[in-house]
Amino acid sequence: MAEVIRMPLLSDTMTEGVIAEWHKKVGDQVKADDVIAEVETDKATMEVIGYVEGTLLYIGVEKGKAAKVNGIIAIVGKPGEDYKPLLEGNSGDTAAAPAQQAAAPAPQAAPAAAAPAADDAALKEALKNASVIRMPLLSDTMTEGKIVAWNKKVGDVVKSDDVLAEVETDKATMEVIGYADGTLLYVGVKEGEAAKVNGIIAIVGKPGTNVDAILAGENAAPAKAAPAEAAAPAATSAAASAEAPAAATSSDGRVKASPLARKLAAEKGIDINQVAGSGDNGRIVKKDVDNFVPAAAPAAKTGAAAPSAPAFVPAGQEGYTDTPLSQMRKVIAKRLSESKFTAPHFYLKIDVNMDKAMDARKAINEVSPVKISFNDMVIKACALALRQHPDVNSSWMGDFIRHNQHVHIGSAVAIEDGLIVPVIRFADQKTLSQIAGEAKGLYDKAKNKKLQPQDFSGNTFTVSNLGMLGIDEFTAIINPPDSAILAVGGIKETAIVEKGQVKIANIMKLTLSCDHRSVDGAVGARFLATLKTYLENPVTMLV
Repeated sequence: MAEVIRMPLLSDTMTEGVIAEWHKKVGDQVKADDVIAEVETDKATMEVIGYVEGTLLYIGVEKGKAAKVNGIIAIVGKPGEDYKPLLEGNSGDTAAAPAQQAAAPAPQAAPAAAAPAADDAALKEALKNASVIRMPLLSDTMTEGKIVAWNKKVGDVVKSDDVLAEVETDKATMEVIGYADGTLLYVGVKEGEAAKVNGIIAIVGKPGTNVDAILAGENAAPAKAAPAEAAAPAATSAAASAEAPAAATSSDGRVKASPLARKLAAEKGIDINQVAGSGDNGRIVKKDVDNFVPAAAPAAKTGAAAPSAPAFVPAGQEGYTDTPLSQMRKVIAKRLSESKFTAPHFYLKIDVNMDKAMDARKAINEVSPVKISFNDMVIKACALALRQHPDVNSSWMGDFIRHNQHVHIGSAVAIEDGLIVPVIRFADQKTLSQIAGEAKGLYDKAKNKKLQPQDFSGNTFTVSNLGMLGIDEFTAIINPPDSAILAVGGIKETAIVEKGQVKIANIMKLTLSCDHRSVDGAVGARFLATLKTYLENPVTMLV
C-alpha cells in the first residue's frame, strides 16, 4: 500500500517548509530510516525522514519550492502502484490506499467489490469535510511522541492557530497546532500514551462528518479484526476457567506457553497446566503467570501433595518495578548505542593545572555582567582549540569527512528524563560573558523542557562535565555527528613535582573520546595540548 510523506512540523512557529535538497529521486528504494530530503524552516535546515519503506513513486514539491505543513511532499509504495487516488482532494490522505487495494480483486469477485466502493465514496465525502491531524516530526531524531496534555476536547471549536495538544518528544515538550478550522471530532491518543510520527491523533471538521469512514480507511483490516481478536481472548479465558489445561494445549498435547512464562511458572512453583492463556490461540505468556491466582481445588490438591514439596519456603517474594521509557530515554539509548558500536572510539587523557584559571576566574567575575563558571572557560578554550585543529571539528559522513567551518559547542545537561545537549553556536567568536549568559539560558530551558529544535541541533563538538558532581575523571560516548567529545572531571588539590620540588596544585583531568575514522591519535593529542595551554594560561583566550 502506498503511503504519503507529508511536510512535518519542525518548529513551533513553522507554517511551511522549503525543500532545500532531495536525497532521493523517483524510482529510488527508500528505507524507513532514510533521509529523503532537507527542509529549510523559519529556524533552521533540518532533515526529513519518511519512516516508510518501498520505492519513491512521486515527488510533489520541487527543490527550492515551499509546501505547507502537513502537505504531501512525496509518496512511497510498490513499483508500478497507482498512487493518484492519494492526491485527489485537498487532504491527499493515505486512507484512500486501502480502498484502492480492496477494489483491485474485482475481476475475480465482482459481487464483493460493491462494499469497498461504498467505503471509498464515504471516505472521500468525509475527507471533504474534515482534516486529519497527524503526529508531527518535532525533532530530527523523533520516531514517536507522547501526548502530555490535550488543550481541546471532542466537541470544542478549533481555529487553525489553536494549540491542540502538548507532545513530549525525545528532546523536549512541544506544542502541536492543527492548522485546521472546525470542531474537534475525534481524539485518537489518550494523555500519557504515544503515537508514531505521522499517525492520526485527531480529526477536525464539520459536525456530523463520518469519522468512522476515515479511521476505517486508515487501517481497515485491523479495525475490522479488532472485535474478533477481543472476543478470542475472552473465549479462551472462559474455556480456561472451565478446563485450563485444554485451553492452552496444542493438538499434540503440548502446553502452549512462551519460554519466559514456563521459566516464571517453575520459579514460582505454579503448575503451568492450571494457567489460562491470553495469547494467540490460548498461548500462555508472562502476564498470565504474573496474574495467576490458584483456585480452591488446586489448593486442596497442593495440600495433598505437600510431602513431595521442597522443604524451603521463602520469607518473601521476588519483585521488580518496570518503569516505562520516556521518549528522551529511548533515543538516548538508540543513538548512543549506535555511536558506541559503530564509531571506533579511542581515548586520550591529560592533566591541567587550573591554578591560574582559578585566579583568572575570580578576577573576571569581579567585572563580568554574568557569573563565569569553569565550564564556560572550558567551552571557550575548546572553541579556540578547534579553530587551530579543524580535523577535530569534523563529522564522519560514511563516504566522506565533513570539516565544519563553524564551531558550535554542545554542552551536555542532565535533566530528570536523561541527557540533552544544548548548543552554543559560534562559540569561538563569543566572549566568556556571552557564552556564560547563553549557556545559563539554555540550561534553564532544558530543565523546564522548553528547548526548541534549533537549541539542541547542529553541534560540531561536545563538552560533558561531571566535575560538579565530585567525579575526578570519566570517559564519554561520542555524541553524533561529532567526531569527538571532551569529558571534564572535577578540580582537585594534588601533589605534583615541579622543577624538582613537590607542591600542591589544583588539577583537572580531561579525557577526549575520538572517532578513529575521522580523527587520528596525533591529531587528538595536538588538540589536547592546545586546550591545555589555553586553560593553564587563560589570558591567551582574551587576546
